[in-house]
Amino acid sequence: MRQITGKRPENIRETFSALMSYMGRHKFLLLLVGILTSVSALANLLGTYMLKPIINNYIVPGDLKGLIFGVAVTAAIYCTGALSALGYTQTMARAAQKIIYDIRRDLFRTMERLPLKYFDTHPHGDIMSRFTNDVDTVSDALNNSFAMIIQSFIQVVGTLVLLFLLNWRLTFLVILGYAAMFLYIRYSTKKSKYYFNQQQEHLGELDGYMEEMIAGQKVVKVFNHETANLKTFRDRNEQLRQAGVKAVSFSGTMIPMVVSISYINYALVAIIGGIMAINGLTDVGSLASYLVFVRQAAMPINQFTQQSNFMLAAMAGAERIFRMMKEQPEEDEGHVILTPAEQTPQGTIKKSIRKTGCWAWEDPRDHSLTLLRGDVRFHDVVFGYTPEKTILHSISLYAKPGQKIAFVGSTGAGKTTIINLINRFYDIHSGSITYDGIDVRKIRKDSLRRSLAVVLQDTHLFTGTIADNIRFGKLDADMEEIRAAARLANADSFITRLPKGYDTMVTGDGSNLSQGQRQLLAIARAAVADPPVLILDEATSSIDTRTEALIEKGMDRLMEGRTVFVIAHRLSTVRRANAILVLEQGAVVERGTHEELLALKGEYYQLYHGMRELS
Repeated sequence: MRQITGKRPENIRETFSALMSYMGRHKFLLLLVGILTSVSALANLLGTYMLKPIINNYIVPGDLKGLIFGVAVTAAIYCTGALSALGYTQTMARAAQKIIYDIRRDLFRTMERLPLKYFDTHPHGDIMSRFTNDVDTVSDALNNSFAMIIQSFIQVVGTLVLLFLLNWRLTFLVILGYAAMFLYIRYSTKKSKYYFNQQQEHLGELDGYMEEMIAGQKVVKVFNHETANLKTFRDRNEQLRQAGVKAVSFSGTMIPMVVSISYINYALVAIIGGIMAINGLTDVGSLASYLVFVRQAAMPINQFTQQSNFMLAAMAGAERIFRMMKEQPEEDEGHVILTPAEQTPQGTIKKSIRKTGCWAWEDPRDHSLTLLRGDVRFHDVVFGYTPEKTILHSISLYAKPGQKIAFVGSTGAGKTTIINLINRFYDIHSGSITYDGIDVRKIRKDSLRRSLAVVLQDTHLFTGTIADNIRFGKLDADMEEIRAAARLANADSFITRLPKGYDTMVTGDGSNLSQGQRQLLAIARAAVADPPVLILDEATSSIDTRTEALIEKGMDRLMEGRTVFVIAHRLSTVRRANAILVLEQGAVVERGTHEELLALKGEYYQLYHGMRELS
């Protein structure tokens, strides 16, 4: 028996309308399901009703041929119902999977278009649950509850109608039994929902605790914390056990109680009906059919109540899905695009139909072209992730084409924020950022980001081969380009030593590779993109000194002729930068070369000599 949680949709009408829009795309399949379900339910009712004519018309008079005919007709009715049940289950499975396919596709498309701010403000586990728990709940309801509700409703209503037709006097007694069933179902559902809700909360806490402990096993073992962790686990597990016992205790009594009430009801009706038959107030065929209906009445009532609750729980999951789908996508008001170009002998720029390695910004409104050089400038930029707190205060800086600009400063100074603004992951509050003299807000985001490559300190690799992960930087890159990029990053030597070389599978975010190897692949991925602007978030911080020395020449080749922004956590890596910008509390306090800043004996001097913390 599935759990009935306490979750219910806040706006059921709006959620139902959104779900119906998906179901409407497959209305013919669902209409067929409705017809077949109705036929199955009606066949069950009609088959039971056939007891009356069989007994009265054939058994009591002793008509053997008529009896055989009646039994054959009844068998045909039940066979029709069975075939209809088979038909609607298969059809519903197809329809449900088509609907779920559409929902998953649209949900993933929505996620891809959401701004980075959404992922910063929503737990990743909560986002994942939309694709797993919530979608599975809707799928389960469509596969099982949709048709079952239709069938149960027809059987409940049909049973009541036929009971009145067969013996309206006895039906008033049956209705009292129905009322008792509904009252207990309501009470049991209310109590079980409360305890199941508690159980889900304790289960979530226990799952979170286990995830933390599994991820931190090395720390746990280093500090001999196994015994204390086991005690905490036992306490939380005991809370979950107690909540689970109470939840199942209440929910588990629902079916036995409903069945017991139906037995009592059946016994009373059988006794009173028998007395009525003896006194000639009803015929034997009607009583036999009536008693079977009373005996079967509990099942559709119980099913209808439970399936209605499951549908409501599914609607709560659907509401979470559709709420995410209604999130505002990342806005892109830009119109300037990146296009292949070439320089004429006269020095002018023109569009090219082939890839030349030269790119230009094209304004579709007047078809003007601006050569992509990598000139990035901030003009009095003010920004904060929230309106209440400003991170950058009137930042002005410039990076000329081919320059290497390094950012240093303590934690929270604004180094990573500046990088995020160059990518337009966030929009500034005031001021402007220009790229080759063009306001980045006028450049389409896909074109802007295609002109940049980023190597982060925390490398993320995808499930696939090593070649696939390098190709992520340029999806149409061939193997020669991939190998060239790997050689540039000095990753080729370790890749070729692997058993399958470039076809080696990367799993678990690169868990089968060392941290240094993962970072070398990230550098190769940036190299294959061949961008005019390169952003390095201390790309060699997790590489040992020997490996760092090996890739230094490759990095130099990668940075040659490009505008490079470096977030430095080790000052030894920024000595050869064209300019070092020292940030403190969202403002540039110093700018200059390594030697110039040391001569000033200011913030950089203190950082360099360890007088202040750098992170």
